[in-house]
Amino acid sequence: MTEQPRRRSSILLGRLPLPERNFIADALRAETVGGVLLLIAAVIALIWANTMHHSYDATAHFHFGPSALGLHLSVAHWSADGLLAVFFFVAGIELKRELVAGELREPAKAVLPVVAALCGMAAPALVYTAVAAAGGGSFKGWAVPTATDIAFALAVLAVLGTALPSSLRAFLLTLAVVDDLFAILIIAVFFTSGIDYVALAGAAACLVLFWLLQRGGVRGWYVYVPLALVTWALMYNSGVHATISGVAMGLLLRCDRREGEEHPPAERVEHLVRPFSAGLAVPLFALFAAGVSVSGGALGDVFRRPETLGIVLGLVCGKAIGVFGGTWLAVRFTRAELNPELRWPDVFALATLSGIGFTVSLLIDELAFTDRPQLADEAKAAVLLGSVTAAVLAAILLKARNNRYRRLTADEERDDTGDGVPDVYEQDQPAYHVRMAEILERQAAEHRRLAALARRRQAGGPDGT
Repeated sequence: MTEQPRRRSSILLGRLPLPERNFIADALRAETVGGVLLLIAAVIALIWANTMHHSYDATAHFHFGPSALGLHLSVAHWSADGLLAVFFFVAGIELKRELVAGELREPAKAVLPVVAALCGMAAPALVYTAVAAAGGGSFKGWAVPTATDIAFALAVLAVLGTALPSSLRAFLLTLAVVDDLFAILIIAVFFTSGIDYVALAGAAACLVLFWLLQRGGVRGWYVYVPLALVTWALMYNSGVHATISGVAMGLLLRCDRREGEEHPPAERVEHLVRPFSAGLAVPLFALFAAGVSVSGGALGDVFRRPETLGIVLGLVCGKAIGVFGGTWLAVRFTRAELNPELRWPDVFALATLSGIGFTVSLLIDELAFTDRPQLADEAKAAVLLGSVTAAVLAAILLKARNNRYRRLTADEERDDTGDGVPDVYEQDQPAYHVRMAEILERQAAEHRRLAALARRRQAGGPDGT
């Protein structure tokens, strides 16, 4: 009686397939540059706002745009509603790619980042709510500490986690993409009021037209750029936050490659738009969103107000507990196992890093405290302080773990054959050994059959043919 093979448990944070690994590496390089520019813009904003406050305030609140179209907006408003739509457009493309060809394509693999992202958003919201309730503060800011800033976090990871396995980097990228999706849903559901259904219907019609043009194979920026601008303007005037139009168009882009196409439209467009998003749109938003007072008194107020204290604790503690706890729950209650090459401190370091909530947190802050400008500025200071604290703590943890993985990374990158494919993908994959064992077994069985046939022929018996 042959022994039945046991069902193998899936491995969490295991080695990525080579094409996925190469894509993650390219995305990380782009996001790292964007993260550095984001940090530079934030520093400039803080210096400008604290040394020439009137100049900064006058620039941020300078209005321009066509009033007849309802678009006579301030510079800060244009950066938050206009430029940030480009950021969410790229996020929509990333999410579409993950759904079609990435980690979210297979339900078994999608469980980890989805559960981790959901827990990583629920825990900060609960922390904020508990602190606000205990201190008698406003509950409006519950969503501020729920978001992870992908560019900021990946920049820190790139600088300090140079030897960490690619699976951890991919996990952070996928987690941030799912995080962005739920942040968009939060903005759409909780921060939308006074909907103009005519404008919303017009935006929906433009999105349908965009989808039809995509499926019809129509190409040309002169078609899609004006259509995108009209869609954005209609979405803004509908009362729904204008960035929703960006993610909607990103999700509608076609990701499958047709005959005669070297790359699908989503890949081509992302390659063109990502540098603009990372190099201009997000840094400009940071320039006009991060300019808050950082005097000793202002920083002290962060720890005295329940709203701002809730934001700091939500980012620093809530995010780490939520992401780490979500990953642990996936291991505890599913058939998944943690990659044997990794340790739980690695996951905790990454969970701490997810507490960097800059871009989307600042956006939600402006939406949550629109009627209380003073509290909005204090909440921005809390976001900055919480993000920096999470970055410092994650840097300490990542640096300690990074040294351990230098040898592991060297083994993963080795290419002794010089064919451009790391040797580990040719010789050290379990699936490779399984396939080779099956091939050798079939060859041995064929050799035994031919040998038996030869012996029967030599003995003058039936050949069985």
